[in-house]
Amino acid sequence: MSRRFMSILAISLMIALSVGATAFGAPMELILATTTSTRDTGLLDVLLPMFQEKTGYNVKTIAVGTGAALALGEKGEADVLLCHAPASEMKLVESGDVINRQLVMHNDFVIVGSPEDPAGVKGFKSATDALKKIADSEAVFVSRADDSGTHKKEKEVWNKLQFQPSGNAWYLEAGTGMANTLNIANEKLAYCLTDRGTYLSMKDRLDLVVLVEGDAILLNIYHVMQVNPEKHKVVEGPGGEAFVEFMVSEEVQAIISEFGIDKYGSPLFFPDAGKSMEELGG
Repeated sequence: MSRRFMSILAISLMIALSVGATAFGAPMELILATTTSTRDTGLLDVLLPMFQEKTGYNVKTIAVGTGAALALGEKGEADVLLCHAPASEMKLVESGDVINRQLVMHNDFVIVGSPEDPAGVKGFKSATDALKKIADSEAVFVSRADDSGTHKKEKEVWNKLQFQPSGNAWYLEAGTGMANTLNIANEKLAYCLTDRGTYLSMKDRLDLVVLVEGDAILLNIYHVMQVNPEKHKVVEGPGGEAFVEFMVSEEVQAIISEFGIDKYGSPLFFPDAGKSMEELGG
């Protein structure tokens, strides 16, 4: 057999294998950049297999802080985003880096700490007043400090006090995800701002209790959005669009409404597709 014939045969075989893989439904890949709370609560473990079965897309999840997830979208290194920092998300909408941004769900943030509550903040209705009391008491507070949606919310509350806690010995910056930050706070019996869903999913393994909740500033709103395939040519546009539509579908919204009830007695998230931010008070 000639070398030329062998080369043609090899190329033909590669083409045949490629066509065959497509014909037999080899999974396409979709990159989802999302906050750690959607992973740590177990919600994605329920939803992603459903999405793959319905669409054929194999979802590669990058669970990081919302700031990092948005940065991946801005650089076109993810196809779809699921985040919870509305003000930061709007910057990408305005720049044209993301499109088709839709409201998915909400829960809330809470301040947790040891039952002994050394700063005496239990029952405070104002998150701002609670953080001021913690700072005045120099009680240990553990921050995610990772530019996540949770960290952005914490900074928003500190900013209302016109106070920057970084650099104080009592203020510990973990630089990690929510689950790890809660574990650190638990070891030190410290205060921490957390999304309620992750806290509830870990509650049985923690000594920390909810001390402050219900302040309007603690609302935690999640949106899903496509990375713009017109601006970032390598982005998987059809897959991103399919994931957005999947997350706001009646079927998925019904699952979200019940997720966590059987184990924790209450849902970890509340479905919001079709609502406006004004309806949520955000």
